[in-house]
Amino acid sequence: MAKALTKSQITNDLAERSGITKKDASQILDHLTAMAYEHAKDGFMFPGIGNLVLVDRAARIGRNPATGEPIDIPAKKVVKFRVSKACKDAILNT
Repeated sequence: MAKALTKSQITNDLAERSGITKKDASQILDHLTAMAYEHAKDGFMFPGIGNLVLVDRAARIGRNPATGEPIDIPAKKVVKFRVSKACKDAILNT
């Protein structure tokens, strides 16, 4: 199985392809990350890749896997990433 790209590998490739310095590419990547964190509660779209969305998860009854005893799991907010159709098609070659 192939390893995921590191931040420095992404930065290097971004710098080479766009003709900017590695420092500038790193700053762009950091700024994009900060924007995603800041705006995720309103929804943040990475064009051609997907969306970060905040979702309310309802309270539910779960089970302790060791004992089988029911447990109350409280409601909470979670961050989800929804992959775009274009991304799925490009990766899965459909």
